Amino acid sequence: MKNILLIVMIGMALTVSSQMTVQEKKVWELSVHLIWQTSQDVTYDGSYRIIDYPNGDVPANIGVCTDVIIRAYRFIGIDLQELVHKSVKKNHKYYYPNPIPGYGMKPDSNIDHRRVIILKKFLKLHHPDSELSYTDSYLPGDIIFWDNWHIGMLTDKKVKGTDRYYCVHNMGSGPVIEDVYYDEYVLQHFRLKF
Repeated sequence: MKNILLIVMIGMALTVSSQMTVQEKKVWELSVHLIWQTSQDVTYDGSYRIIDYPNGDVPANIGVCTDVIIRAYRFIGIDLQELVHKSVKKNHKYYYPNPIPGYGMKPDSNIDHRRVIILKKFLKLHHPDSELSYTDSYLPGDIIFWDNWHIGMLTDKKVKGTDRYYCVHNMGSGPVIEDVYYDEYVLQHFRLKF
């Protein structure tokens, strides 16, 4: 039943996407997948696991906040696992300036891309133009960071009666869609160009 929802959403995407720019289409596809993720039963579990490389993923019924982003990007054909792993191999000291046993001693395609701080460093290094100021508007497809401990992404669905967009994130109870980014936190956000 849950996969039927995704199939219907993809069918709608094919109809709507013919009238969109590449950027609009990718953001819309990200949003479709983010919203679909909220219909899945996912237990919050950030434990270390051996996964395939490239295109590896932890089991579909588990995940953390970074997995929401990784899975959404994989849906549009971008493998953050591979991109991050190649970058960490080339720039290890940048990503892990003070490695300790069990954390960053060497590049690890099983876990590096699943760490919030590593994803933020990846964006800063490879997509410096994507970082926006605190006063810039928040738009669908924006990746938002709560400091270095949490990550989410904005959908194209607006909070009723506002100009704000809902965010999909996983803070412990599986992927949820919430109006979360206008709270007491000062959030960083990034907007990738496709």
